[in-house]
Amino acid sequence: QVQLVESGGGLVQAGGSLRLSCAASGGAERNYAMAWFRQAPGKEREFVAVVSRDGYNYADSVKGRFTVSRDGAKNTVFLQMNSLKPEDTAVYYCAVRLTWAAVAYLTSGRAYDYWGQGTQVSVSS
Repeated sequence: QVQLVESGGGLVQAGGSLRLSCAASGGAERNYAMAWFRQAPGKEREFVAVVSRDGYNYADSVKGRFTVSRDGAKNTVFLQMNSLKPEDTAVYYCAVRLTWAAVAYLTSGRAYDYWGQGTQVSVSS
């Protein structure tokens, strides 16, 4: 069965760094796009970053601080988070889309076929 497993979350001070990873298996490793979304307490889920076969895209709130990348086997996506801010505190979710989509659509949670369970990122001030 398809599985997406996130790891790397934790508690850090403002200005610190974390590196998240998401490993795909069960067929999801053959995909078009792997993305990161996040959801803070009491707020809606929001797009963070995506890497697809055609490029990258980031939310304005994380540009210049976060970097998304993919390993050579394309089964794992990473999110390097630098200069973390308290407003980055959220549960971070990995998502996979199997087939092509326009870059604009990849910022929508509706674009994705599978989701991981999430990993907590907490940033203290």
